[in-house]
Amino acid sequence: MEYPGNLFVVAAPSGAGKSSLVKALLELDAKLDVSISHTTRAPRGQEQHGREYWFIDEPEFRAKIEHGDFFEWAEVHGNLYGTSRAAIEARLAHGDDVVLEIDFQGALQIKQIFPYAVLIFILPPSWDELRQRLQRRGDTEPEVIAKRMEAARHEVAQAPGFDFVVVNAVFETALFDLKSIVHAQRLKYAAQRRNRSAVFRALDLP
Repeated sequence: MEYPGNLFVVAAPSGAGKSSLVKALLELDAKLDVSISHTTRAPRGQEQHGREYWFIDEPEFRAKIEHGDFFEWAEVHGNLYGTSRAAIEARLAHGDDVVLEIDFQGALQIKQIFPYAVLIFILPPSWDELRQRLQRRGDTEPEVIAKRMEAARHEVAQAPGFDFVVVNAVFETALFDLKSIVHAQRLKYAAQRRNRSAVFRALDLP
């Protein structure tokens, strides 16, 4: 089913800056709304239930899978993450533009459900820079860093399956690129036809 709203899906390896970029984008774009995912992992730092994630335990998460509540779900670094079906459909049907921050597995699942979803992959400028960012973020244990880096190599290999790639070398430049993708998508013929169907009908456009 086609909805008037646009769906943007952003994925990246841990430490590439995905969350910071999406947060900054939301501050710049009042028409864009973020979908809050469910997860079984514990909150980090100042994260709050219902703001960054819906934090639930594994039995509740498994029950939601059984009930078909998720568009997609995946296990990442030993924790479960899922995207609410009802929340996404309601916003898109209302004409809102929605951005999802999810793992590449979930992004590819979403593309199968919503062929017009826009998949964006955030890349680090180099492996050395990614390692340094993980260390600065607080993942200082060598075994943790090694695990994250191993996972990142597998995740980065999925980038060819995405519609757009943003290299986060300079944050301001990457943010500009991300905002440009969102703006360009809104102007595509198919997106305009979904969002402004009355105009297209009045002009006898297919």
